[in-house]
Amino acid sequence: MSPSRPVVTDDLEFCIDDLIRRVGSDIRLGLPLGLGKPVELVNALYARAQRDPSLKLTILTALTLEKPSPSSPLERAFLEPFLARVFGDCPDLHYAADLRKRKLPPNVKIVEFFFRPGSLLGNAHAQHHYISTNYTFAARDVFEQGCNVAAQIVARRDTAQGPRYSLSCNPDTSPELISLLRAAEARGERRVAVVAQVNQNLPWMGHDAEVGGEEFDLVIDHPRFTTTLFSTPKTPVGLADYAIGLHTSALIQDGGTLQVGIGALGDAVVHGLVLRHQRNDDYRRLLGALDIDARYGALIERTGGRAPFAQGLYGSTEMFVDGLMPLHRTGILKRQVYDFWALQTLINDGRCDPQHLTPAVLDELEALGVRVLRTQDFEILRYHGFFTDDTRYELGHLIAPDGTRVVANVADPQSRQVMARCLGPRLRNGLVLHAGFFLGPRAFYDWLRQLPDEERNAICMTGVDKVNQLDRNPRLYKAQRRHARFVNTGIMATLNGAVVSDGLDNGQVISGVGGQYNFVAMAHQLPEGRSILLIRAVRDTAQGTSSNIVFNYGHCTIPRHLRDIVITEYGIADLRGKTDSEVIAAMLNVADSRFQAPLLEQAKKAGKIDGRYEIPAQYRSNTPERLRDKLTPLQTLLPEYPFGNDFTPEEATLARCLQAMKARAAGTPKWKLLLGALTAAAPPDAALPYLQRMKLDAPQNLEARVARHLLAEELSRQGIA
Repeated sequence: MSPSRPVVTDDLEFCIDDLIRRVGSDIRLGLPLGLGKPVELVNALYARAQRDPSLKLTILTALTLEKPSPSSPLERAFLEPFLARVFGDCPDLHYAADLRKRKLPPNVKIVEFFFRPGSLLGNAHAQHHYISTNYTFAARDVFEQGCNVAAQIVARRDTAQGPRYSLSCNPDTSPELISLLRAAEARGERRVAVVAQVNQNLPWMGHDAEVGGEEFDLVIDHPRFTTTLFSTPKTPVGLADYAIGLHTSALIQDGGTLQVGIGALGDAVVHGLVLRHQRNDDYRRLLGALDIDARYGALIERTGGRAPFAQGLYGSTEMFVDGLMPLHRTGILKRQVYDFWALQTLINDGRCDPQHLTPAVLDELEALGVRVLRTQDFEILRYHGFFTDDTRYELGHLIAPDGTRVVANVADPQSRQVMARCLGPRLRNGLVLHAGFFLGPRAFYDWLRQLPDEERNAICMTGVDKVNQLDRNPRLYKAQRRHARFVNTGIMATLNGAVVSDGLDNGQVISGVGGQYNFVAMAHQLPEGRSILLIRAVRDTAQGTSSNIVFNYGHCTIPRHLRDIVITEYGIADLRGKTDSEVIAAMLNVADSRFQAPLLEQAKKAGKIDGRYEIPAQYRSNTPERLRDKLTPLQTLLPEYPFGNDFTPEEATLARCLQAMKARAAGTPKWKLLLGALTAAAPPDAALPYLQRMKLDAPQNLEARVARHLLAEELSRQGIA
């Protein structure tokens, strides 16, 4: 690497000129998924390409983030104050708006491997330039698309040796991509550049996320680039979500490993785990209300548990979601792992106490087959406190603090005697979480920034090449990821156990594969691992209600041969190792009862289940009404926002009202809505603050009068006014 790296500047136009000088006028810009995009640099590059048709700009990325965009005056009245408060000076990505509006210039191309779910359906440019790939192949595929510039936001920390940088939210693919670019540069095959843009609002994350300035060719650094981080406001958790989460929470084993996703279903799972740990009697009441013990007791005994977490959980997840924050705060996310396979194996087996090391652990290592310690082995063991800091290693020999020198061979009795004098009192620097990227609400970023160093250092942001697969170090990762439960969500599932998560049968892409396939496959590779896919049994649209459990579908994300556990609000389908007819029967048991009969008939006609088969009576009352009857008496345990939200109390009420108003307006003739508004009495005084917040206190047209009437009625229904 050049000793002149990096060039530090605050001038975006200088940066663009320098990039063109380095790589030419065909810029293929690799950007991180989600939060890590250097928005100001990207906007400046995009503006240059708009002005200069000779500059070709290809943006290679995933999950382009956009703030919610109001589609009506009513939505605008609700959202504008909220967006101003939550997003502050967070800049918008200009290419994203033009992509959505189909206004990209011909010299600009946007290539993504993951979309914000549903945001680009029907968008020809996005659909044409989508890359279907596993997350673990993303760096490779971005490189193969000709990427010659990599850029992302970073945090800076000044040290006596000069500035250090943290990839913070996105070490997921960047280090792997940069390595590919530098190798191509060294071979003389490609002119490349790597750019960092400093945003000091990013939480500092160390370990694999920390790099030196020599990693970059250009660093853009000025306080004006320290802007508000993009945040994802919380979504409400409904009763169906909670039913799914409670079933899932009973399959998580104490002392195990957890991966969980973002959104309402992820929050429902986490809330179930917190109740299990902190309010166990109430938790068991909820399990009883849903007949979870009665139906799935044997599976829970084999796979999960109901008791509070004594050993705790370790997190291994591509996305560090804010749901892991309450697990950390409540002492559930506490199982520490260490980076030496044999040591981790002994801890798992109860043959090594991390808090009290004794010479017997050396005998256990020898019994496990550990022989000569290499330099790397010694460094890892000393880092974790297994050996004292004043123990040294040189040319295959261990040197004790008193100078005694022995061959670093655990199988040698004399060497073990000397090693026993070199042991530390306890292990240190264990990790409770490995993750590839993070994205979440403001409170999550605040929490990460405010964590004491010791607790933050127990979190390792790293590459998905490590987190999403076993390939890099199978023996170690298998030991660390014991009793893994990889919890992901899908859109639909077939009766044969295949799951649809990312697209439609006409080829249109909803989101992307991401890392879901990686984790499902890895669950089958791990001796004690299970993949758990969460599916809402039905979806409600303006056209009516339809089943998300279908006989078959012309697209799948997870094929039937990787089927494992599927959970809906109505129960658990344990599919691993089952025959097709057993799988179909299990899937019918968790389908909504309004659709069970036609689904069963399809299976019989296809010859996939006995023609005399009948769904057991206990599974034929799978309806939303029955679910409400079971959970409503315990609803105080199931709050709408279990971990808070960015709304004011007034906004939270309005959000519920607006959702109900939208559904009512869609199902009511316009003349009836208008008649109701024209004949309605004046709203009560208690409704006035809400009407003022929505600018409906003095409606200026018929549309506004209808909205005022609907809002006042909905407030009354909710007992607000």
